[in-house]
Amino acid sequence: MRSDGILGNRNDQVTGVKATTSKRIQWLHRRERWLVVLGVILHAVYMLSIFDIYFKSPIVRGVDPVPPRFSAPAKRLVLLVADGLRADKFYEPDSEGNYRAPFLRSIIKNQGRWGVSHARPPTESRPGHVSIIAGFYEDPSAVLKGWKANPVEFDSVFNRSRHTISFGSPDIVPIFCGALQHSTWDTYPHEFEDFATDASFLDLWSLDKFQSLLNQSNEDPKLKELLQQDNLVVFLHLLGCDSNGHAHRPFSSIYLNNVKVVDHVAESVYNLVQDYFKDNLTSYVFTADHGMSDKGSHGDGHPTNTDTPLVVWGAGVKHPLPVSSSNHSDRGFRFVDDHVHDAPTPIEWGLHGIERVDVNQADIAPLMSTLLGLPCPVNSVGILPRDYINMTKAEEVEAVLSNTKEILNQFLRKSHIKQSHLLYFKPFKPLSHYSSILDKIEGLILDRDYDAAMDLSENLRSLALQGLHYFQTYDWLMLMSVITLGYLGWMIYLVLHILQSYTSLPGNIFGMERAAERNNQGKIYLCGCIVTGMICLLFVLEHSPPLYHAYMIMTSFLWIQIISEYQFIKALWKHLFERRMYRIIKLLATIAVAVFIAEFLVNSFTDRKLYTGCFLFAGASASFYLFKSIPWRSGIPIYVCISCWFLSIFTLMPAEIPDNNLLVVSSGAVIIIIGIAARWLALHAGGSKFWLSICNRELKNPKYSALFYFQALLVALSSLMVYLSTTHRTEKQELLVFHQLINWSVAGFSMVLPLFSENSILSRLTSIFLGFAPPFLLLSIGYEAVFYAALALVLMAWILFENTLFNLNIKSSSSNSLQNVTNHLILGYDNRSLQLSDVRIPLAFMVLFNIAFFGTGNFASIASFEISSVYRFITVFSPFLMAALLIFKLFIPFILVICAFSAITKLNQVPRMGCYFLVILFSDVMTIHFFFLVRNTGSWMEIGNSISHFAAKTTRKAN
Repeated sequence: MRSDGILGNRNDQVTGVKATTSKRIQWLHRRERWLVVLGVILHAVYMLSIFDIYFKSPIVRGVDPVPPRFSAPAKRLVLLVADGLRADKFYEPDSEGNYRAPFLRSIIKNQGRWGVSHARPPTESRPGHVSIIAGFYEDPSAVLKGWKANPVEFDSVFNRSRHTISFGSPDIVPIFCGALQHSTWDTYPHEFEDFATDASFLDLWSLDKFQSLLNQSNEDPKLKELLQQDNLVVFLHLLGCDSNGHAHRPFSSIYLNNVKVVDHVAESVYNLVQDYFKDNLTSYVFTADHGMSDKGSHGDGHPTNTDTPLVVWGAGVKHPLPVSSSNHSDRGFRFVDDHVHDAPTPIEWGLHGIERVDVNQADIAPLMSTLLGLPCPVNSVGILPRDYINMTKAEEVEAVLSNTKEILNQFLRKSHIKQSHLLYFKPFKPLSHYSSILDKIEGLILDRDYDAAMDLSENLRSLALQGLHYFQTYDWLMLMSVITLGYLGWMIYLVLHILQSYTSLPGNIFGMERAAERNNQGKIYLCGCIVTGMICLLFVLEHSPPLYHAYMIMTSFLWIQIISEYQFIKALWKHLFERRMYRIIKLLATIAVAVFIAEFLVNSFTDRKLYTGCFLFAGASASFYLFKSIPWRSGIPIYVCISCWFLSIFTLMPAEIPDNNLLVVSSGAVIIIIGIAARWLALHAGGSKFWLSICNRELKNPKYSALFYFQALLVALSSLMVYLSTTHRTEKQELLVFHQLINWSVAGFSMVLPLFSENSILSRLTSIFLGFAPPFLLLSIGYEAVFYAALALVLMAWILFENTLFNLNIKSSSSNSLQNVTNHLILGYDNRSLQLSDVRIPLAFMVLFNIAFFGTGNFASIASFEISSVYRFITVFSPFLMAALLIFKLFIPFILVICAFSAITKLNQVPRMGCYFLVILFSDVMTIHFFFLVRNTGSWMEIGNSISHFAAKTTRKAN
C-alpha cells in the first residue's frame, strides 16, 4: 500500500472522508435549521424590548378620578375634529387672498381663542384622537391599532360625560363609543372612503346625521329630554381632508376646497346648536388629530404633520386678546413636537395682532373636562391651558388643582404598584412629602392667596409628571444590560458556529478533549439552569412582565452555550497566536473593514447621500482591478463602472418621491431593453471564460424563447396600464374595475412565470427580473421604477465581478488537492470552506440590501412611504391591504438582491448558510448601535426615526 508520508495513505483518507461526510452534512443541516429558528425568535423578542425599555403603555389601572370643586361653565360641548387638516392650510389665504375658513376666522377675531395644537408622533388617527379625547399619548406600538375598532380600553371625556353623540368614520367613532353605554353614534360604510373621489361629502354626511338627530328630537320626547341634559358631548369626525390629502395632496384644489367645507360644517353646527338650545351654554372646540405632508402622508414628526389648528369658543371660553409680550413668560418651554413656546405667527395668516395660545394635543382633554365641570380622564397627562378658560380666580385655581391631583394620583398609583412588587424599591424623592405640599395649597386657597396657590399647584404638577417618567423608565438599566449581553452572546455564538462548521481550521481544534468536554458541558448546563431559574424566580416574586423572563432566559441560554464551548475557544486562542504575524494583521484588518462598513450603513440611515460616494468609489476601484486582471475587450470592467455610477445617482434624488407618470412608463421600456440585452448575452457570450459559468449557449429551446417574449409583453402591458389607470383616475376621479382587474392579473401572473424559466444563472435571473417588474411598475409613482432597473444592472455587475475573481483564483488552486478533500469533510462535495477573503460577499450583500430600501421610498420613517403607490390596485380605504401592497413593493428589490447573493454563493462554491450567518453577524453590529440610538427625548421626529431604524434591522434579520 502506497503511503503519502506523514499524512498517511491518501486512498484510505478519502474513503474515510466519504464515510463521514454524509453524517456531518446531516448534523450541519439540523444545526442550521435550529440556528435559523433561534435567530428568528431571538430577534423578534429582543425587538419588543424597546417598548419595555423606552416606551411602555402610560395607562395606569386603578386610578381614582378627582371630582371638581367648581361649577361647570358649560352645559354641553361640541367637538369637531377635521382629520388630516394642516394648520397652515387652515389659517393661510388662497391664491386670491381670500381665507378658506371665514366663519372660524370671525370666531377667532370676535368670540374665542385660537392657536396651534402640537401633535406627538406617531401622527396617526387613533393616537391623535386618544390624545384629544383621553389626554394621554399612547405608546408608539399603538400605531399598530390605528384602524382597529376595539372596545374602549381607557378613560376619556366621553366616558365621563352624561351622554355622547358621535357621527363620522367607522375607523374612529367605534373606538370611543363602541362599548360606551351612554352614547348615540353612527358611521358611514367603509366603501365611502374611496381615494379616487372627492371625499368632502363624508364631512357633509356627519353634518346631515347630526341635523337629522336634532330634527328627530322634535318628535321624540325621550330624545328631546336626553339632549337637554347637562354634561352632553357632541363629537363630529370629519374625514374629508385626510382622504383628499392622501389621494390628491394637501396643495390640491380638492383638499383646499375641503377646508371650506369643514368651515361650512362648523358654521352649520354652530347655528343648529344655537337655534336649538338658545341658552348660550355650549362650548365649541375645533381641531385636527394630525396634519398632512406635502406628498399626502402622515405619521412622522414633520411640522406639517404635528401642527394642527385649534379654535375654542362659547361658554366658559375667554374672548380674543391683543398680543402682549407679558402674556407668556416661559419662553424656554418646548412642546411635544419640539416646537419652541411662543413661535412667531406667519404674517400671511393675518392673525399676528391677536394673541395665539399654543397647546400640546393632550391639553385639549383637561380643557374640555374643565368646561363641562367633569373630572379629568384618569390617565390624562395634559396640562390645563388657563389662557382659554374664562373663570374667576378661585375657580381657576380649583381647576388647576384638580388637574394636578389627577396626575399626582397616577404617580401615586404607579409608585404603590412598584413598591408592592419589588423586593428593593427606590422611591422618587422629590415627591416624598407631597401631602404637605397639598396641605399648603389648600391653606393658601383658604387664605385667598390664589397666585401662590396657583404657582405651587403647577410646580407640584410638574413634579408629578417627572415622577411618572421616573417609574416609566424604572427598569431601564437592568433591561439594557440584559439585552446588550444577549446580542453580544448571539454574535459570539454565531462566530463559534461559523468557525466550527464552515472553515478549514485544523482538525485538532474540533476534536481535542471531546470526552472531557462532554462531561464538563453537563455541569455547565446544570449551573446555568440553576442561576437562570433563580433570576426568573426573582422576576416572579416581583410580578415582572412575561417578556422579562424571555429576555433573561434567552440571554442566559446563549452564554451557557458559549461557556460550554470553552475547550474549543481555548484551542482556537492557542491556534490563533501560533499563526504568523501577517495573518493576524490580515484578520484584524478584515474585522476593522467589516465594522467600518457596518457603521457606514448605520450613518446612511440619516444621510442617504453616503451611498452616492460609496458606489462612485466601488465602480472606480472594481473596474480598475478588473482592468489589471482581465482583457478589457470582455466589456466587464467598463460595465461594472458604468452600472455602479448609474446607481449612485438615485440617493441624490429627493427622499419623498415626486409623481412622474411618464418616467414610470418609460422605465418599462428600459426594463425590456435590459431583458433583451441579457437574453442576447445568454445566447452569445458563453464563449468567454468569464461568462461561461453564468450563460448557457443551448437556450434555443422554443419553450424558453416563448417564455421570454411573453414576460417582455407583460412588462409592456403593465407600463401601458400605468398610463391608462393613472390618467383615467386623475381625470374621472375613479379607478375602473376593468383596469383594476387587469392590474391584479398582470401583477399576479407575471410573478409565477420565473418558476418555468431555464436553469442557467443568467437566464433564471433575467426571468426573475422581468417577472417582478410588472407589479413593481404598477406600484411605482416616480424614479423608483428606474431604480429597479439600475439595481438589477449593479447586481449583474456584482455577479460578474465575483465570477471573475473565482476564475482568477482557479489558476492558483488544484481541484485534486488534499486541502479540498479536507474542506469537503466539513461542507460536503458541493462547497468549499469559507476563507477570510469571502467576507466581502456578505458585506457587499449588506450594502446592496440596504440601498434597496432607499430606492422605494424614504426609509427615515415608517409613515414616509407613498400611499398613492397602491391606487392602481385599490382606492377604497383598506389599511391592511394597502400596507401589505406597500410592504410587498419594498420586498421586490430585496428579492433581486437575495437571488444575486444565492447565484454568487453557487458560482464561488461557498456555503450559502455560512455567508448568511456572516450577514446576520455584521447586521447585529448595526442592531446594537441602533438599540442605543433609540430615543425618547428631544424631537419626536428623531424618536420615530430611531424606532423604525432599529425595528427594520431586527425585522429584516428575523425574516
